[in-house]
Amino acid sequence: MEKIFDGKKKTKLGTEKRPAAVNVQTEERLKEVASIFEEHGWNYTIGLEPNKPEDITDLEILLNPQEPKIAEKKVGRNEPCPCGSGKKYKKCCGK
Repeated sequence: MEKIFDGKKKTKLGTEKRPAAVNVQTEERLKEVASIFEEHGWNYTIGLEPNKPEDITDLEILLNPQEPKIAEKKVGRNEPCPCGSGKKYKKCCGK
């Protein structure tokens, strides 16, 4: 059985312990991507591989971080139904 969460916190992407890794096809693109990393102060490694497709996934993650999702409060079984019927949730929409 595979563990999903081992209890250890992952290191932040773009730091010394976990540098962002990208691959580009041209020297010009390498300079462009490197300047973006240096502008933000992120650690990185760039591979110049003309025969492989460009992979800048780590850079995209750093530029567009995910916002934390806020869970909506669930309606309790004995609370009034949110539909406005006046009945308890369990007797109305919570069937």
